[in-house]
Amino acid sequence: MLNSFHIFYLTIKQNRWYWYFSFFCRFTLALGFILAGITKVLGERFASGLSEIHPMGAYLTALHETGYYYTFIGIAQIVAALLLLIPRTVVLGALLYFPIIINICILSYAVRFEGSLISAPLMVLANLFLLVWHYDRLQYILPFKSAKNLVPINTLKISSNKFPAGFFSVVLLSIALVIVFFINGFSIVPRNSFSDCESQFKGKENNYKGVDFCKCVHQEGKPLKDCLSLYEAE
Repeated sequence: MLNSFHIFYLTIKQNRWYWYFSFFCRFTLALGFILAGITKVLGERFASGLSEIHPMGAYLTALHETGYYYTFIGIAQIVAALLLLIPRTVVLGALLYFPIIINICILSYAVRFEGSLISAPLMVLANLFLLVWHYDRLQYILPFKSAKNLVPINTLKISSNKFPAGFFSVVLLSIALVIVFFINGFSIVPRNSFSDCESQFKGKENNYKGVDFCKCVHQEGKPLKDCLSLYEAE
């Protein structure tokens, strides 16, 4: 006998709007990795506009200098993207995609890189949706599966056109929360250039401390944690 989760899962799998959203997640995630992967395979440094002494720029420069490892990451991204586009391999693609995008998300927050502070967590959420969406296939490898509770695979047909307002409200709320955290999550960020970094301190009492922080990051090239410690110590 199916439990409440399985009943709910079967219900959403038969709704046209959830299918549309799964297609949207697949194709947007695939596009993001194809573009990033091609850049790496062609040997170009990702986010080449960043200074080499910028926290993210330094990381990307070092990664670029690893040679075939850098190319391998690009190939992995392209493979994950292509697997997402093929219906038979979408689950494998989502599984391969997840650890890569989690790593990018954590890296973005670790170095406070504005370029992916919004996109990376949203991509993680989209990837998680795809994994849950394909629970009917993943259920066989989960440690808490039960033979009597397994849901059918590839036997569900769209039978509802009802717009899931509650679900899409949660989606919009999640996007809003990510944006709010992006705006308010960090009191200071290195930004992508010295002038942009300096602009966040204009009109504030600690303007001189902010300028020293920006010089520490963009001119002296010190580690971000050292520059943050300097800012907080003064």
